[in-house]
Amino acid sequence: MFSPGQEEHCTPTKEPVKYGELVVLGYNGSLPNGDRGRRKSRFALYKRAKANGVKPSTVHILNTPQASKAVNCKGQHSISYTLSRNQTVVVEYSHDKDTDMFQIGRSTEGPIDFVVTDTVSGGGEGEDTPITQSTISRFACRVVCERNPPYTARIYAAGFDTSKNIFLGEKAAKWKNPDGHMDGLTTNGVLVMHPRGGFTQESKPGVWREISVCGDVYTLRETRSAQTRGKLVESESNVLQDGSLVDLCGATLLWRTADGLFHTPTQKHLEALRQELNAARPQCPVGLNTLAFPSMQRCSRALASGPTQEDKQPWVYLACGHVHGYHDWGHRSERDPNAHRECPMCRTVGPYVPLWLGCEPAFYVDTGAPTYAFVPCGHVCSEKSARYWAEIPLPHGTHAFHAACPFCATQLNLTQKWAKLIFQGPID
Repeated sequence: MFSPGQEEHCTPTKEPVKYGELVVLGYNGSLPNGDRGRRKSRFALYKRAKANGVKPSTVHILNTPQASKAVNCKGQHSISYTLSRNQTVVVEYSHDKDTDMFQIGRSTEGPIDFVVTDTVSGGGEGEDTPITQSTISRFACRVVCERNPPYTARIYAAGFDTSKNIFLGEKAAKWKNPDGHMDGLTTNGVLVMHPRGGFTQESKPGVWREISVCGDVYTLRETRSAQTRGKLVESESNVLQDGSLVDLCGATLLWRTADGLFHTPTQKHLEALRQELNAARPQCPVGLNTLAFPSMQRCSRALASGPTQEDKQPWVYLACGHVHGYHDWGHRSERDPNAHRECPMCRTVGPYVPLWLGCEPAFYVDTGAPTYAFVPCGHVCSEKSARYWAEIPLPHGTHAFHAACPFCATQLNLTQKWAKLIFQGPID
């Protein structure tokens, strides 16, 4: 038995019940300035000591703003649908002892469990890069997990604010369903993609859908913030599966179930693969110096300055995949010397970049050797993982979709998304 307020996952006598984890694409395992408090690159959802879920209960149809305020001041969770200046539908929510609720959004206020800011392509962080206006909602979405096995997790658009209210104004897309209950969409929407075949080496990308405030599934709107909703997809649900992607219009999160994480590579496994690569003593085919992949700590920081000539870090000609040590010959462009380099092995001209091991285990679909690099960023992972992410069109901005490196969020080259690495062994 647990005493009031005691966190179940802190007790030494019982294993914590983990529902799963949300991992932000683009940060390779940690934010550049460090994971602090509720702002981090990954968020684990544990069973709470006391259920905090809510479920719909009473519906009020109100004809004056004063009546709406009176209902919202009761201290209960509620969703307000403003139909006109004179009519608001307020749906009250009551306590649900069988579920735990976790809220995600840009706001740093108390109700948000996981603070997410706009992901900057290339692994940068919003704190250092000025963003004129974030497209992520302050109270973007909520994940509701069943407290009993199989611990099903469901996602809903919008989160309750500090007044325990979700407010859909006159301009928000909203409607009454045939069964009479109200529903709506948030301004830029919450999109979800469930992979076909789970999150394994056989997985294929699914179709992007939009999730409503009440958790129904719709086809995408014509534009991200259009006032007309898509079509209801009755054959699909808002249940998160291992490998489901959640897009908040500015950041994309990967959901991994506890069971999925159990079968995924660990940091220790990735470190063993790195040491195995280095133990093979790959050599620069020109300088004949031994190369070595940097430590996981350096990989996660992804140093912007780049290595010097003396470093052992491997570099690659992305057009052909030949791995070398750093050198400064073969330029074809003075303006951007590393964009057009001629490979001394095969004369192919293309980008020349340092290689970094992708060190966020949650992004790997298998435990294979890291032998493929994403183009153009140079993050290295297994062949199956590279092929999987190269096929996924990730939402970009409010209207575009493109494949991106999961480790740094860099858009992948349209014609060549990955390169197979060609290492030269030691010449003894």
